[in-house]
Amino acid sequence: METLVNMEGIHKTFSGVEVLKGVQFNLVSGECHALMGENGAGKSTLMKILSGIYRKDKGQINVKGETVHFSGPLDAISQGIAVIHQELNIIAELTVVENLFLGRELTYGKSGVLRWREMVNEATKYLERLELKIDPTMTAGALSVGQQQMLEIAKALSMNADVLIMDEPTASLTGKETETLFHIIRQLKRAGVGIVYISHRLEDIFAICDRITVLRDGAYIGTEATQKIDFNHVVRMMVGRDIGEQFPVRKTNLGDVCLEVEDLTRDHHLHHVSFSIREGEILGIAGLMGAGRTSLVRAIFGAEPIERGTIKLNQQLMHIRSPLDAITHGIAFVTEDRKHEGLFLDMSVKENLSMNHLDQVTHVPRWISSNKEESFVEHKIKQLNIKTSHLDQLVRKLSGGNQQKVVIGRWLGVQPKVLILDEPTRGVDVGAKKEIYQIMNALTEQNVAVIMVSSELPEILGMSDRVLVMHEGRVTADLPIREADQERIMHAATGGKNLESSTNI
Repeated sequence: METLVNMEGIHKTFSGVEVLKGVQFNLVSGECHALMGENGAGKSTLMKILSGIYRKDKGQINVKGETVHFSGPLDAISQGIAVIHQELNIIAELTVVENLFLGRELTYGKSGVLRWREMVNEATKYLERLELKIDPTMTAGALSVGQQQMLEIAKALSMNADVLIMDEPTASLTGKETETLFHIIRQLKRAGVGIVYISHRLEDIFAICDRITVLRDGAYIGTEATQKIDFNHVVRMMVGRDIGEQFPVRKTNLGDVCLEVEDLTRDHHLHHVSFSIREGEILGIAGLMGAGRTSLVRAIFGAEPIERGTIKLNQQLMHIRSPLDAITHGIAFVTEDRKHEGLFLDMSVKENLSMNHLDQVTHVPRWISSNKEESFVEHKIKQLNIKTSHLDQLVRKLSGGNQQKVVIGRWLGVQPKVLILDEPTRGVDVGAKKEIYQIMNALTEQNVAVIMVSSELPEILGMSDRVLVMHEGRVTADLPIREADQERIMHAATGGKNLESSTNI
């Protein structure tokens, strides 16, 4: 097998902080090589150096036996290196086909006139390869997050790269879309393409990757063949210690019915949805992309309108017309898109954590007390184990796991009766995942009802007391956790009739 990439002694420093400390990495043709580590370990920085986005401070990079010095991304692309970034680079105002060919448009000679029909046909070919049934002439902003992720993958495939870097490629994908992606990866491996696969989903790593390289705190820890190691070994390499079981033990002590949803309906998104949740309960909501899970929780929170149906909290009928109404009643919502809807990225950790609680940090009306605010924020940082260099650090500079804990922390101060978590551990490393699970358990011990939407079935099964399954806007199963398994959930999620022991709603 040909060595496609060899990186040796790579160093990189930002603002005096050394984020890569003599790291090594190599990739051969026809392999899928996992690059792993906790958030902040240096994975994305190393790949941004390989793709020409950052310049290394020291070290050597060889591509197909030749030493290279990239001055920008175009240099890397010219060497056959393509990247699917974790943070999507979709331009919402452009069409799907325009995004796919951005910077590589097909034109008639040097006239600048687009060969539009040919571009549409090529785009259709790549979309069909990924089983993505969308109109290539539609605006990209109208796509779901998962569809945008698949569009990014189609864009990378269209470049016919020798080296393909995938940064959290399945974070927004359904199980079926993930299977399609794995099928494509296997095809690419047979064609001799080398794939660098960055993911926190260990089940993905063991399903598709041949080797695993682990970084920790910017340093190279080791490279192992996937077949020769197990989950616990990888975790020890990543965090430097055992973290115990993947999911903490649940101490379930359910109280009275807290939230009741009856006959919730919204045009083509929700159809007669009914369910309830008790104090201290974690209700997992499962389903494929487009099943209506996010529409349901957004409707409960007042972020999307409903046509009919009722919502009761502690047996009191609520009229929720906006998120402010929901917050007033004690409902909090952690969105799946933390960067665009959950955080103010260019504001500090302190500002993000305190902005929902100005009544607790003001000295007199309209005047924030610095001492009160700092005391409040320091308590939240300690409570949630948020890793930040200082209170005024910009949130965008935190790792994904710490950003997620900031979002959760902002809502905890309102002391919610119901906490809705939409994909709470998306893009979060294994250590931070367990910390978030522990936060969820601690909240339920305080009688908070938790609704968790998740695309990860192990997470649904590992943390839920009950599982609600949705398909095309309808509830197809309501399963106590003792009756739930992956087969039963997928059966209901694909529209199959409930099995006998499930509860039909």
